[in-house]
Amino acid sequence: MPVSAPSTAMDVPSEAAPARPLDIAADLLALLHDTTTEPRPDPQLDALALAVSADLPVLLWGEPGIGKTAALTQLAEALGLPLTTVIASVHEPADFSGLPVVGDDPAVQGVPLAPPDWAVRLVRAGRGLLFLDELSTAPPAVQAALLRLVLERRVGALRLPSAVRIVAAANPRSSAADGWELSSPLANRFVHLQWTFDHEVVVRGLGGTWPRATLPRLDPGRLHEAVTFARRAVCGLLAARPGLVHQLPKNEANRGGPWPSPRSWEMALRLIAFAGAAGTSREVLSMLVRGTVGDGPGLELLAALDRMDLPDPEVLLADPAAVVLPERGDLRRTVLDGVVEAVRRRPERSRWNAAWTLLALALETGAPDLVVVPAATLAALRRDDWQVPEAIERLAGVVSLSQRADRAGARTAAGAGTGR
Repeated sequence: MPVSAPSTAMDVPSEAAPARPLDIAADLLALLHDTTTEPRPDPQLDALALAVSADLPVLLWGEPGIGKTAALTQLAEALGLPLTTVIASVHEPADFSGLPVVGDDPAVQGVPLAPPDWAVRLVRAGRGLLFLDELSTAPPAVQAALLRLVLERRVGALRLPSAVRIVAAANPRSSAADGWELSSPLANRFVHLQWTFDHEVVVRGLGGTWPRATLPRLDPGRLHEAVTFARRAVCGLLAARPGLVHQLPKNEANRGGPWPSPRSWEMALRLIAFAGAAGTSREVLSMLVRGTVGDGPGLELLAALDRMDLPDPEVLLADPAAVVLPERGDLRRTVLDGVVEAVRRRPERSRWNAAWTLLALALETGAPDLVVVPAATLAALRRDDWQVPEAIERLAGVVSLSQRADRAGARTAAGAGTGR
C-alpha cells in the first residue's frame, strides 16, 4: 500500500475569513453617510454664509437637534476650512484667557499666558472655522473670558489669523442644560440668527440630498457703491433718530440677544455693504439686520433702505411714460405722495399733468385705493387756467367710489352711535 506524502499548508485549499460583525456594520454606516448636496434656496444658510464672509461672529439660536452643528460642518466643508469645535461649558476661564506658565525668573520675564492646543492648531493652519458650541451653558466667568476671543481673536498670547471665522451655537435657556442668560457684552459682539428647520429640507436630506452652502459672490464693480449706500443708510437713520445709537434693553433676557450700540451698528453697516455687493435678497438682509441691532431698530433701518431705493420724484415728473413703479403697496404710496408733494412745492401745469399720468399708471398696475388720497390732493392743486387732462377721467370713478364708501361708513357709524 503506497504511503501518501504528508500534507502541507500549501496543499490545503484556503477559505475566506468570515466577515466580522463590526465590519459589516461599518459598511452599512458608510452607506448611510453617503449623501449628496444640491443648490437650494435657503435664507438661513445664505445669511450665515454672508455673515461669515463679512468676518463677523455669528450666534445660531435654536432648539436642540434641529441641525445647527450639521449646518456648520457642511459650511466648513463647502468653504474648505478645517472645523474646530470647542464646547464652551466644559472649559475653565483660563482655557480662553490663557494658562499662566511660570518661567525661570517671573520678576524679569513675567508670567506668560499659554494658549490651549486648539488655538495653536488654528494658528498653524492659518485659517479655519472655530465653532463655540453650547454657548448658553457657559457660566458667567467663562463668558467673560470669551469676550476677548470673540472680539479681538486673542487666546492667551496668541492672536488667531484673520482667515479664522467664529460661529457659536446656543439653545434657549428653557431648553438648555443648566442654561445661563447670555451676558450683554458678549451678546453685543454677535450677529444673532434664529435657526429653525424646514420640513421639506429635512425630508429631502434624510433621503440623501441636503442643501449646499456657498459663499456669496461679491461683484467687484459694486464695492464702492455698496459701501457708500450702507454708510448713507445707517448714518441717515441715526442722524434722524439719535436715540437709536445705544439702547441697552431693560430686561435681562433681552440683553442676551441683539440690541443697538455703536458696535452693532458698525456690524449692520458692514452687512448692508456685503449684501449690496452680493445682490442679497431682502429676506436675508432682514434676518441679518434684525439679528444685529434688534427687531425694532432693524425694521426702522430696513424701512430707511426702502426709501433710499425709491426713485426721485423730479425724475418721474420729467418722464412719466418711462416710469416703473414699485410693486409693494407701501412703497408705491410713498412714491405717489412724493410726486404730489413735488408738484405742490413747484406748481406748474406741465408738472401737474405729468403727475396725473403717473397716477393713471398706478391705477392700471396696482390697487386702486392707493391713488385715492394722492388724486384728491393733486386735484386741489389745480389752477383756474389749467385744463383737466384726459388721465383724470380714468381716476374720477375711483375717487368718487371711495368718497361714497366713506360717506356710507360715516352714516353707519352715526347710526350705531344713536342706537338705531
